[in-house]
Amino acid sequence: MKLSIVVPCYNEEAVLSRFDDTIRTVLAGLAVEYELCYVDDGSADGTLARLRSLAQQHRGTTRYLSFSRNFGKEPAILAGLRAADGDAVILMDADLQHPPALIEKMLDLYQLGHDQVVAKRTRHGDRRLRSALSRLYYRAVNRWVDVELTDGVGDFRLLSRTAVDALLSLPEYNRFSKGLFSWIGFDTVTFDYRNAARGAGETKWHLGSLVNYGIDGMLSFNCRPLRLAIYAGLGLASLAALYTLWIIGAALVGGVTAPGYVTLVAIIVGLGGLQMVMLGLIGEYIGRIYYEAKRRPHFLVKESNTAAPVPATAPADAAPAGSRAG
Repeated sequence: MKLSIVVPCYNEEAVLSRFDDTIRTVLAGLAVEYELCYVDDGSADGTLARLRSLAQQHRGTTRYLSFSRNFGKEPAILAGLRAADGDAVILMDADLQHPPALIEKMLDLYQLGHDQVVAKRTRHGDRRLRSALSRLYYRAVNRWVDVELTDGVGDFRLLSRTAVDALLSLPEYNRFSKGLFSWIGFDTVTFDYRNAARGAGETKWHLGSLVNYGIDGMLSFNCRPLRLAIYAGLGLASLAALYTLWIIGAALVGGVTAPGYVTLVAIIVGLGGLQMVMLGLIGEYIGRIYYEAKRRPHFLVKESNTAAPVPATAPADAAPAGSRAG
């Protein structure tokens, strides 16, 4: 059996060597052939230089790709999956928040016939407000999306070759891996692990990126917000009709009273804000259609130590991006 470890990297110079030593120590104790597939997502520090050094030091078990710029984690995951050729593939981060010691447990569960072995992070040590907001988000989003998203479940998982091929067969440009993992299905098992601290460096996830990621999760697997716009319009029309009848009745009984400028301004501002929100929702969906129609590659590879370049688009699309030997 051959195991591929896909590791997206973005500005991980401070922790990369420690991660590599740790995971090789773990893999050395397992009866598997393995390869480490690093994907440098356009890092601005010395990550690429470290990857070159690791590839020279561990020939035959280290592969790396370096993007021409920062394309994001989703393209990095896709590039790693396309580069990996193992019978099973494990996705994990380089910051040691995904403990390499759990690989043995993943392999044991994989041997039982599971196509996805998912590590679920507990919220131990997180701030209470963040944990509460996270639970609230997942409770709300699962009422909308067509797949089930689980709090604490991320990219850290083992995928069988069958599951990897299924993911690679999906051609969409706007990828939300957490949803795609759930969408493909197959036999899945989940186990909990204790939240771990970063080995070094700083987190790449800040409030803005978390909000954008949450919006992607909300819109990637359903069009129900557009249906909500219809319901909201019907509801507002009904309220307006009732309010009109109430105004007419009050005028017939007591005559015309105060002009009601405050009420008028509040209604105009409220309806204007609601219209902007609905236009924003429609714009988000149109924007996604726009990017899908362009069929641009998900990423461009500027450097790789693999013999053949990793295609930047699906096989049916345009020619792959070029690469040069590292």
